[in-house]
Amino acid sequence: MLERHDCPWCRRWLREVGEASWNRSDLGRRAPLRRVDIAQGLPDDLAFLKNWRFTPTFVLVDGGREIGRIIGYQGDWSFWQQAEALLARLPEERTKGGP
Repeated sequence: MLERHDCPWCRRWLREVGEASWNRSDLGRRAPLRRVDIAQGLPDDLAFLKNWRFTPTFVLVDGGREIGRIIGYQGDWSFWQQAEALLARLPEERTKGGP
């Protein structure tokens, strides 16, 4: 999750979905949440990401490459649907809990 401390939509996501709820879900177990404050810049292992100016942006990365992203937050119901569709794009071995 690319976020900023002053982002109202990031705070709304944290309130309505939240890190703990995400990580306890089936989706979260397959793709644990990592929060990155973009005010600090991207860490070296995510330096390849482009066009990440809007927050929140949820980026699914596998094996050092971007699988897809969700830009913004429009509500919990919409988010869970988007997240499910995004994780369906993971390679087959990842969806079965493989390496």
